[in-house]
Amino acid sequence: MTDPFGFELSRKGKLPLAVQISQGIGAAILEGRLAPGARLPSWNDLAAQLGVARGTVRAAYERLLDEQLITASGPAGTYVSQQLPAREKSVNEPEEASLADFFTGFSAPPKVFQMGVPAQDAFPFKLWSRLMARAARLAAAAPVSYPDPRGEPDLRRGIAAYLAIARGVQCRPSQIFITSGYAAALNLIIQTLDLKGAKAWIEDPGFPVSRKSLGLAGVGTVPVRVDGEGIVVTEGIAAAGNAAVALVTPGQQAPLGMALSPARRRELIDWARLSGAWIIEDDYLSELQLQGRAAPALAAQDDSGRVIHIGTFSKTITPTLRLGFVVVPAALMAKFHDAVACLSPASNATAQRAVAEFIRDGHYLRHLRRMKKLYRARRDVMKTRFNDAAPVETMAGLAVLLRLPAGARDVDIAARAAVLDMAPRPVSLWYARDDLRRSGLLLGVTNATGKHFDLSCTRLKRLIRDFS
Repeated sequence: MTDPFGFELSRKGKLPLAVQISQGIGAAILEGRLAPGARLPSWNDLAAQLGVARGTVRAAYERLLDEQLITASGPAGTYVSQQLPAREKSVNEPEEASLADFFTGFSAPPKVFQMGVPAQDAFPFKLWSRLMARAARLAAAAPVSYPDPRGEPDLRRGIAAYLAIARGVQCRPSQIFITSGYAAALNLIIQTLDLKGAKAWIEDPGFPVSRKSLGLAGVGTVPVRVDGEGIVVTEGIAAAGNAAVALVTPGQQAPLGMALSPARRRELIDWARLSGAWIIEDDYLSELQLQGRAAPALAAQDDSGRVIHIGTFSKTITPTLRLGFVVVPAALMAKFHDAVACLSPASNATAQRAVAEFIRDGHYLRHLRRMKKLYRARRDVMKTRFNDAAPVETMAGLAVLLRLPAGARDVDIAARAAVLDMAPRPVSLWYARDDLRRSGLLLGVTNATGKHFDLSCTRLKRLIRDFS
């Protein structure tokens, strides 16, 4: 039966009639077919039009009220809300290849389940404010001259010391180059190594931003399957043994979370040495390994000078810093020095000085220790909340991965959750190959707290049931 809002009700479908009605009206609202302030039919009138029970329409309206798409004014009637959430683009629309749908609310507070952001409530604001104020005063009184394009010397010394202690990487400060985050670090490597037209292995699944960055730079990407030991090196060699580079997340695979096994590490380094290829190590969240001891950095095991290491402070301190770093083999130092001096000098000297002091005075390691304890507790809470809704398959960095029932589309659930001010990420977007693609939701654990968390868990579990 077709209802007044233009959708079909199916009495033989999997979804209850109330859910079908709420989704149909919700779609009409979000697509602009029902304008803000438009009056909706009463329960009785709509039930009569649709040929359903009054209670069914009431349940549908209650769902829409819960989603803040409609407002009830008692005897005055029920209306479309005047202030509606921004419409989320569907991944099925023409801009499917765009990464706009992958990100959530720039410059906005973190949403429930959002990945890639640290705990909002546990950041040492007072300490950080003092460090930034001191760094700003020093910057104001500094000699008027051009700063080192490689980055502030104190910060590069601090990073070198930290990497030696925490990641086993032995390097000199002169091998470290400060960048404006991960994307800038990857772009610097692509430009400096002149990879345009070359082939690059990428993990499948893997970080969509990395895949897109390589493609935009004219690098041909070769998706290589990931299993329980990490990237399957033999399949990469079979598919493109002549690739110029392999981009990997060996510490914690993004998004599945496993560490690259010792055997695969050796295979990967041997391939790069014998073929003259480079390995780009994205040290994704390795400093916040929540399960056991962190695996050593791949760069720490590289005895042939083929590994280029990328790290950032976005998830350990704050993404507002826009600070990352690249550690290059000694043979590439001069080449990278020329590239940063001419194309990409380090910026934000004030923030660099603050981070240098944060590391030098021991605050950084203490902060990481506190955050690991906090995130473990929040991860355990998250797993408890969702084990009855979908299998919590794995820890994926600072997120849990829920595998969904067969037929459930993670992109649809994520889009609907966004309307309710939640930000689960569909894991299917991380896959490049259709034959490997699987459905699931990545739920960030860092901000799994607060008065809205329990309600959000209930809402998301209900969405999973509705779309399964």
